[in-house]
Amino acid sequence: MRRLLVDFRFWLLAVACALAIAGCFRPHIAVEQERPEVLFAVDITGSMNVRDYGVGEKLHTRLQEVRTKLKQTLTQLPCGSRAGLAVFSERRSFLLLEPIEVCESFAALSTTIEQLDWRMAWEGDSYITKGLESGLEIAKSLGVSLVFVTDGHEAPPLPAEQAEIGHMMMQGEAEVRAQSLTTQGATTADNESERNAGVVIGVGGANLSPIPKFDETGNQIGFFGADEVDQENRSGPPPADAADREGWHPRNAPFGASAAAGNEHFSSLKESHLRGLATTYGLAYTTLANSGALTELIMANAKKRLVQTSIPLAPYIAGLALLLLAAYYLSAFFIKRAIPPSGSGGEQTTAAAETNLSTSTRRLI
Repeated sequence: MRRLLVDFRFWLLAVACALAIAGCFRPHIAVEQERPEVLFAVDITGSMNVRDYGVGEKLHTRLQEVRTKLKQTLTQLPCGSRAGLAVFSERRSFLLLEPIEVCESFAALSTTIEQLDWRMAWEGDSYITKGLESGLEIAKSLGVSLVFVTDGHEAPPLPAEQAEIGHMMMQGEAEVRAQSLTTQGATTADNESERNAGVVIGVGGANLSPIPKFDETGNQIGFFGADEVDQENRSGPPPADAADREGWHPRNAPFGASAAAGNEHFSSLKESHLRGLATTYGLAYTTLANSGALTELIMANAKKRLVQTSIPLAPYIAGLALLLLAAYYLSAFFIKRAIPPSGSGGEQTTAAAETNLSTSTRRLI
């Protein structure tokens, strides 16, 4: 019995040593796994300079928050994923980096994201619908999904009729596209690859905040006032209540004679507008929440490709070797309890004999 137990412990130690040696060669196995492919398009217009993230006096801009969240998202995408980068200003998205592998090119991606700045914008206008469509066209040409990051602030504001319908095209287009967009959405729902076209990410707080104003050298010189931005878009037909305005004339003053009033010099997240756009174009919608939930949503709504990935086996081999070593040392404890020490039986017999002899001697006396 002792011989068998000793042999068993020998093999435990031998196999553990063999596994440890095998782990030093870093074995791995190649498997095919799905990996997302996305294009991040970031709004860099003036409203993204609004400071409504942070606590107390330590507030930072929307664009700073976007940079932080996107870099965190990159660290959570699995190796083999591909990500590209574009910026949005005026009415179109502009490609900066074509999609590249996130692990091998992490430094290039994170550095480029960190350098995103409002001064890269080529115009001060912000036509969200046009920018979204432009981003979708770029993503389609690259064969990836779009992740469009914006606060939804239109500058100038949507024309009255377009704002009522919700998702019309911008200034200069007379024809309403609501019906065509609805048809496009219905077609999209029947196509798996198109249905997973990407995500619209809303940025900003729910409350109105002032928009910072900068000079030509990039120094802040205050905030925009009501008279410094367009409070109303007066292209196209006037709103339904225009006839009730002071000085209204159907030909000479269709929008009324007084200056437009509004709060377009303040900005907040235009969530209902962005939700409507996302629904129209078959995209998912979320806000700039924690990066973990953001990564999960992006992966769930992104186009994917099968890539050959390498799974290292060394951690599993090392774990098995540790278990065998633990069994080796624990077995010594159980062996001591299961087998009595050698000679213990003879000692017990001698002690019993001495006891009997002592008893007999006392009786004789």
